[in-house]
Amino acid sequence: MQPPPPRQPVLRVMQASTAGERETLEAFLDFYRDVLVHKVRGVSDQDAGRRLLPSLTTLTGLVKHLTVVERNWFHRLVDSPDAPPAEEEGVSWVLVATDALDAVLAGYDRACALSREVAAGFTLDDVVPHPELGRVSLRWIYIHMLEETARHAGHADIVRELTDGATGVLG
Repeated sequence: MQPPPPRQPVLRVMQASTAGERETLEAFLDFYRDVLVHKVRGVSDQDAGRRLLPSLTTLTGLVKHLTVVERNWFHRLVDSPDAPPAEEEGVSWVLVATDALDAVLAGYDRACALSREVAAGFTLDDVVPHPELGRVSLRWIYIHMLEETARHAGHADIVRELTDGATGVLG
């Protein structure tokens, strides 16, 4: 039996092997966004919200946190009216009764789509104000988001393995 063909984000990373800087950054960021979503799909709401570590880290919490991170970095580039106020550290990890996994995943998908749309209006060298860093370029935001998303996709990999034994980048 042949393995299934690679999903679009995997193909995009493979195709970006000789691409320009922006296409490469976008391909890898979308790849890690996809890894996160793939790691949490197929888990019940109960398992996705279960704490298996001493911290507040849960599968649902990881998605909820990265949704806030998308908003706090990309959406603020244009002070989008859709962007809620920046959330304080730690608040995004707290789960409430309405945080069903499918709803949180849908919110993440919407946040990522808006992030792509917003970023498309800027060059990598465009600089925007930041309350703590002074100014940041879109290039810096992409690299920071790659780091943040890949780091938390790795956390999801560990929590998923603890949940039901599933392992691997896309498994």
